[in-house]
Amino acid sequence: MTVFYANELAPRNAVPVGQVDGAVVNSHVRGHRATITLAAQTTSDTIVVALPNAGDSFLFGVLTSDTSLGSSTVAIGNATTAGKYRAAAVFTATNTPTLFGAFTAAAGTYTKLPLAETVFITIAAANLPASGTLVVDMYFAAT
Repeated sequence: MTVFYANELAPRNAVPVGQVDGAVVNSHVRGHRATITLAAQTTSDTIVVALPNAGDSFLFGVLTSDTSLGSSTVAIGNATTAGKYRAAAVFTATNTPTLFGAFTAAAGTYTKLPLAETVFITIAAANLPASGTLVVDMYFAAT
């Protein structure tokens, strides 16, 4: 019977045996919670939701809202890529935690942040609702 190794564990099967990346194997998980009181924030506003450190690797995020965001779209990213973690899309689910994450992270290609960054929501298409609560949880692996 052949023994296969997951991509992250492949260095253990190499000759000579290598070290696995501590950012994704036996790592610590850092959670960033952002609770946002909806107050008709406009499409020119941004909302800071996380401040991950250099060397962290994005794992996944969860959006939960007690109010449909209607036709407004939200993207989650940084100053250079608005949709780095979540592409702009509507979010109409209520009281339903919904996972999000960039395809590369979901496919197992974790990239360490070269520098600490500010992660924020970019609002488009329409203003956010005038009332309600939106919670953004983001999880990063850290060595």
